[in-house]
Amino acid sequence: MRLWRLVLWLMLLVPAMVWAEAPAARVDVERSSLIAEGRDRGKPRPLDLRLVLDRPTPYRAYFLDAPPRLVLDLRHVDLSGAEAKVLPGAELVPDLRWGRFRPGWSRLIVELPGPYALRQASQQAAPEGQVLHLRIEPVKPADFVVRGGALATLRDLPEPAAVPVPPSRRGADRPLRVAVDPGHGGHDPGAQVGAISEAAVMLGFAGELTRTLTQAGFEVIATRRDDSFVPLERRMTLARAGQADLFISLHADALPAGEAAGLSIYTWNPQADDRASRELAMRHDRADLLAGVDLAGIDDQIAEVLMDLARSETHPRSQAFAKFAVAELNRAGIAMHRTPVRGAAFSVLKSPDIPSVLIELGFLTDAGDRANLFDPEWRARTAAAITRAVQAWAKDDAAQAQLSRK
Repeated sequence: MRLWRLVLWLMLLVPAMVWAEAPAARVDVERSSLIAEGRDRGKPRPLDLRLVLDRPTPYRAYFLDAPPRLVLDLRHVDLSGAEAKVLPGAELVPDLRWGRFRPGWSRLIVELPGPYALRQASQQAAPEGQVLHLRIEPVKPADFVVRGGALATLRDLPEPAAVPVPPSRRGADRPLRVAVDPGHGGHDPGAQVGAISEAAVMLGFAGELTRTLTQAGFEVIATRRDDSFVPLERRMTLARAGQADLFISLHADALPAGEAAGLSIYTWNPQADDRASRELAMRHDRADLLAGVDLAGIDDQIAEVLMDLARSETHPRSQAFAKFAVAELNRAGIAMHRTPVRGAAFSVLKSPDIPSVLIELGFLTDAGDRANLFDPEWRARTAAAITRAVQAWAKDDAAQAQLSRK
């Protein structure tokens, strides 16, 4: 009860806090626009929203339903200078409105004629100013993905009385399920060295790991099976929908030559002070920040408190898997980073209810790592070692679950 009173206190306190704000950016409404592609045939058309700002700004974009609408939240942007309906092209949609909705944040809402999906997002310097561009396209109702921000995160968490209860573990009636997450994809190739892209290399290795895990009797949930872009939040949603017991994200990034080499395993640590870890976290999350899936912000603080409570039981399980993985990879003769288990604030590791690790298989900027990633024998040994780690972890995790019930 004391814990929940603390959460209620935070809920009251956070909106009342005052943050020192930088001068607000402004939108050049006359140069901004909403444009529909193609001829009007009475059906929803692809839409391009262009906002011309006088400086770069953090933002997030997502969809809500009933009615379907695009929501664009803008940090430190002043939208008070003009009515949204004067935006060129506003007449193309049922409604368009904007305004300040909390200290430091403004919101633009575009009501849509049907379900849409975000296909492109960018923020680039142009002669007329800083242009924030969102392209959305009509989709089938089944493909319409709704995101509700921090409140949706709260609803996904246990009810207040159940917060201290550890997340449920796999029952004995089904095989253990592993979510395999090949990083990047689609318009986000990840790290690139020449014609080599991280997204393509990881997709190939994910297929090999999936086969090895399946042969060992595990069920695999793939977050992507082709060269498509999957937002970070969607990856975790897929894992949760598939009732994954373990989440493994696969990457092979790039850092300046000589700074990093060898395989390493990351678990969640928002306070990681390792410079390379911080740089990688920013690189890994950059595509989703551009696509608007920005989970940071003052309105997420309450959700973070609740997630930390749930994560206090899940995080040791993630660390346990990392230790089993290091042991098996060493046994297989796989070269590891000098600090094989590390912490970082990667968004895919934030899940409060699924033990999660990110495996950096190597660095494309290191010639030795690059050769390994294209060596079939090395890939087979690595996939086999990870599979043995899953087997050892599953056995240990089940034993720990038995102890916790006594």
